[in-house]
Amino acid sequence: GFLHYMVDNCEFNSSKLNDIEYIYSHYYNKLEYIRFSSSVGKFVGYTEVGIKNAERLNNGPEVITSRGEKERYCFRNVGVFTESALTKS
Repeated sequence: GFLHYMVDNCEFNSSKLNDIEYIYSHYYNKLEYIRFSSSVGKFVGYTEVGIKNAERLNNGPEVITSRGEKERYCFRNVGVFTESALTKS
C-alpha cells in the first residue's frame, strides 16, 4: 500500500519562545518529499515532485500562511506543554 501523511512539529530545547522552530513536512511511503521550516522561511523540496510543489507553494499564499504558524501553532501549544511538564518534573 501507499501512505501519505503530514507532520506539524515544534522543535525547542528551552522555554524561550524565540528558540522554537516550526517544521511542517509531507511524507510519502516514509520518504519526506517537502518541508517548510520557520528557520528557512520557505518550502524546500527533497524529491522531483517535492521541488515542483515547493516552487508552487513558495509563489502562492501558502508560504505566507506557513510563516505565521510558528506564532499560531507553536507559541500557543508549547507554553501549555512546558508549563505542564515542568510542574510534573
